[in-house]
Amino acid sequence: MARLPKLAVFDLDYTLWPFWVDTHVDPPFHKSSDGTVRDRRGQDVRLYPEVPEVLKRLQSLGVPGAAASRTSEIEGANQLLELFDLIRYFVHREIYPGSKVTHFERLHQKTGIPFSQMIFFDDERRNIVDVSKLGVTCIHIQNGMNLQTLSQGLETFAKAETGP
Repeated sequence: MARLPKLAVFDLDYTLWPFWVDTHVDPPFHKSSDGTVRDRRGQDVRLYPEVPEVLKRLQSLGVPGAAASRTSEIEGANQLLELFDLIRYFVHREIYPGSKVTHFERLHQKTGIPFSQMIFFDDERRNIVDVSKLGVTCIHIQNGMNLQTLSQGLETFAKAETGP
């Protein structure tokens, strides 16, 4: 079997869910009696449809996950991860404004995992450029995280590991 990363790191906004948590929705969030997550105004808040399956797939492969987000809405982002029951997939969360490079340096310090053994999924090109300089395999996503993007990302990681 192809080599797998030792850590899969995900951005949140426009990667796991289709909005900016600090702009497009109004915390605090809650889960209604029908299980729908809603914001303070009662607006439905959803993940991209395949996100739970993506995270389950990684878990089944034995690849731990982490979140890395530059949002200023730290409490709201953490609350959504809990309400969507995604916390269990993330061994670490680096959620605060600033450079994604700082997020990854802290992930490396906490886990001891080399950057070359990490994969990162993000929708913002600038984050992909910055983090790739560390030696992380970075996957630029365009319409939210899904199983196809995960498979392609894992293939890219395996090829980077084996060389040309």
